[in-house]
Amino acid sequence: MNLRFDRYGSIAFALIGAFFITQSQYISTSAYGSQVGPNLFPLGLGLLLVVLSLRLFWETFQSKYRSDSKAEAGLMYKRFFTILAATLLYVLLLEMIGYVIATALFLYATFLVMGSKSQLKSLVVSLAFSVGVYVVYVQLLKGTLPGLPAWLSV
Repeated sequence: MNLRFDRYGSIAFALIGAFFITQSQYISTSAYGSQVGPNLFPLGLGLLLVVLSLRLFWETFQSKYRSDSKAEAGLMYKRFFTILAATLLYVLLLEMIGYVIATALFLYATFLVMGSKSQLKSLVVSLAFSVGVYVVYVQLLKGTLPGLPAWLSV
């Protein structure tokens, strides 16, 4: 844990979250065919980002550890670029293969990159999360997400 990096990072992410919150106010509050407006996700994401950033900022002052050593603060470039590539693939494939499949693959890949020991558990969690979010958002909240691809639909 690099306290100085975490402190500055928390401030930067809190500012980004505040930007999301303010800019979400300019997005329409409703969408055609959906009871959930497109402003809800950026607003929620911004609020979550600000809250987590404030918590990280607070923890940097509460921490008893001062581990600024180069060995412990080494950056993991391979993991970072792998997750960045997975994110870009996710964005590119979302409309083509649908929300459930794209999100499950993205989560599965990131779980493995971050060091999950059980591939089966990672697969089950990523599928359950994808399907769960899809059902809650589309069925309960009457929102819209890209469904299954046409070649897979029955």
